Amino acid sequence: MTSDHRPPSISGVAAFVLENSLLLIAGTVAALVWANVDHDSYSRVAKGLHFAVNDVAMVFFFALATKEIVEATLPGGALASRRQAAVPVLAALGGMLIPAASYALQAHLLGRPEIVRGWAIPCATDIAFSYMAARAIFPRGHAAIPFLLLLAIADDAVGLVMLALAYPTGPVSGVPLVVLMAAALTIAWWLRRRRVQSFWIYVLVPGALSWAALYWSGVHPALALVPVVPFMPHAARDLGVFDPREDSLPDTMNRFEHAWKTPVQIILFFFGLANAGVALSRVGPPTWMVLSSLVVGKPIGIVGSVLLASAAGLHAPERLTLRDTLVVGIAAGIGFTVALFFATAAFEPGPVLDEAKMGALLSFLAAPLAIGVARASARR
Repeated sequence: MTSDHRPPSISGVAAFVLENSLLLIAGTVAALVWANVDHDSYSRVAKGLHFAVNDVAMVFFFALATKEIVEATLPGGALASRRQAAVPVLAALGGMLIPAASYALQAHLLGRPEIVRGWAIPCATDIAFSYMAARAIFPRGHAAIPFLLLLAIADDAVGLVMLALAYPTGPVSGVPLVVLMAAALTIAWWLRRRRVQSFWIYVLVPGALSWAALYWSGVHPALALVPVVPFMPHAARDLGVFDPREDSLPDTMNRFEHAWKTPVQIILFFFGLANAGVALSRVGPPTWMVLSSLVVGKPIGIVGSVLLASAAGLHAPERLTLRDTLVVGIAAGIGFTVALFFATAAFEPGPVLDEAKMGALLSFLAAPLAIGVARASARR
């Protein structure tokens, strides 16, 4: 007699781990344990990994985020229609403005002007984990899920600009930025015009020039592929974020994503390992400022923006109620990956950075809070 309950295969477990960014969680947990068992040895290893992970490897994380933004603006994409994109884009802006203002106001009231620099940390939305929370709350096909994805894409787009402008890595020098970036974009344009299909050429030539331009000009080099990715040949239409049909598309941009999707998950493991190691005693004002601005400020900004947009005559997606919008706003408060990255860009190593990191890590509490609010409002 055979049983229908078969244990999951190794490949199935690996796919589940990769698709749900569990390697990032594993790296984060390992960092937290290591930092609290032997902080000195952890600090030495994390310091050794920092440049390779944050300044080089994370280039590909932000490149994949850029790919989703570019595709969302194509015909059929979530941001292709100004009418369709207006409300979620405004919601994203409100969900960044209110948390930033909340953080800055709290810093002012505490008389801590030295920590105002972290105002952008609670602006972040982790698209992967917010999407996971939304899938756990809303049924398949519910309007809240694509609305959250649109909001998160717009949040990522503005966040990339904020990272470049608000957190230079040193004194900003315009000469290498203009000269090298102009060369990078000219080559990328020429490659696109010549219909070069290999994404490696885009990465190794204009991508390398762009990285050097940002690094030597004082702008964070992790953004190196952001201006290059839009030049890669891509599909004529967008199928949608996380649409499984993208796996069969042969264009350069999708082949780039297919090639780097798994390596980026491994990169995120090392990102968590190199950045999330904080002594659990490192809790202070920046912790609560980041956490409250994400978990409370985000939903206030998102719900308030949707209400204002509706009052101005714009229309949110059908079947998206005010309660749904509140749940989406809470789920968008999971800042995690991008919030951690912003924290490391905002502050030098020390107590303030550790306390801000704790706020970013604790933003995971937004997930059970969103589920609780959804259940309390009879949403399954």
